[in-house]
Amino acid sequence: MEGKHDVHHLSKFRDLVFRIPKVFILVAITCMIVGFALLRFYFRLTDRVIDLKEKKSCYFYIHTGSVFEAVKDSLVKKGYLTDPEKFEWLAQRKNYDQHIKPGRYRLMNGMRNNELVNLLRSGNQEPVKIVIQNVRTNNELAGKIGKYLEIDSTQLMERFTDTSYLARFDLTPPTLFVLFVPDTYEFYWNTSVDQLFERMQREYEHFWNSRRRHQADSLHLSKAEVVSLASIVEKESNKNEEKPVIAGVYINRLKKQIPLQADPTVIFALNDYRIRRVIKKHTEIKSPYNTYYFSGLPPGPICLPSKSSVDAVLHAADHSYLYFCAREDFSGYHNFAADLKTHNRNAQKYQKALNKMNIK
Repeated sequence: MEGKHDVHHLSKFRDLVFRIPKVFILVAITCMIVGFALLRFYFRLTDRVIDLKEKKSCYFYIHTGSVFEAVKDSLVKKGYLTDPEKFEWLAQRKNYDQHIKPGRYRLMNGMRNNELVNLLRSGNQEPVKIVIQNVRTNNELAGKIGKYLEIDSTQLMERFTDTSYLARFDLTPPTLFVLFVPDTYEFYWNTSVDQLFERMQREYEHFWNSRRRHQADSLHLSKAEVVSLASIVEKESNKNEEKPVIAGVYINRLKKQIPLQADPTVIFALNDYRIRRVIKKHTEIKSPYNTYYFSGLPPGPICLPSKSSVDAVLHAADHSYLYFCAREDFSGYHNFAADLKTHNRNAQKYQKALNKMNIK
């Protein structure tokens, strides 16, 4: 009995010995397959797929409504993407190919595949800085903004001339500039026209705080009228310390119902900014912007005035001046007068200086 029992155990032991290598081999093979897959996955994550040659970084733009193929093709055509297959493979696994986010993205030279997909998938785009100032017309403003954003100047001009749309902001095409407070702004590249107006509305409300509104009311001027007058002051002088004095002259003339007779409004009406000397024939143009021909303020601003010019109007100097003209020394400053006789003497000195310089 004992011999049979020993033989039985020996047989079981032999079977186990023969089975162990098979298990080890199976486990080893499985580990190799998993390890290879993990290694392959790791390399697909960490491979550097962006090559910008000598550049450290660049901006990459994804248009609104773009599909994944368009994004991939654009990266390839620009020569940025070195391995489209790896990019697509990871994009699919991270579901980026189904959730394209438009915008302006900064790509770094040597960026890894996972970094690239994560960046584009996150929508973490770089904002665009736009300096809104020194523009004379709605078309010029549309061109400046359209140069930096996905929306083009044509789209902007459609809204800039859409009276029903502008009415939502209590604007008309001539008073559009009232909404745009000059400053440096950050926008996302794919900002829509509606988002642009909404942002400008917030900036406008912030600028026109209770103090400024009260100052406008004390002058018996609306905010639009303040900006219109400020635009004239802006074009009359670049000397901030003199702007409140000039604003005071125009306030006095408005109160006395004397035509403003502002040369910058004539230049705007003629749409000829080469004019260096306004003469009688210029002042005869029949335009609502010609303040020699029509009394009161023009229909809207003749430029986008700076904050300093708006505040100069709101803090207009209290004096008795009704006239001013540029100084004959061409310093950029002005001579002021309370009566026409004194003004004519000042004007003659300036006209003589212009003639001497042969400025026509």
